[in-house]
Amino acid sequence: GGVGIDLGGPVGTPVHAWSQGTVLHAGYNPAAGDYGYVIVTQHLVGDVRVYSLYGHLDSKTLELSPPGRKILPGDVLGHFGDRSQNGNWPPHVHFQLSLVRPQTHDMPGVVSR
Repeated sequence: GGVGIDLGGPVGTPVHAWSQGTVLHAGYNPAAGDYGYVIVTQHLVGDVRVYSLYGHLDSKTLELSPPGRKILPGDVLGHFGDRSQNGNWPPHVHFQLSLVRPQTHDMPGVVSR
């Protein structure tokens, strides 16, 4: 289990930024049952740094949202991947917030192993 939410929809559904910020990490977690293509974004809410993980996206997400990309609320970050790209799940996005800076394109304690 984890502290994120899963939002379902068809393959190709756009995923939008919730707040102004920067793409911190982008990558691919190849294991079955993992996140597939993932991006992590960094935001400032007041004076608090908040990190967001978006998982189960498609491969084009890495081109659309490379690390360092500046984002605004509503910007399209990526799209729902299919089973061949997203860790073999029905199409959805896993969205999670953290106050701890992730060191890579993953967050601990999310996917049950």
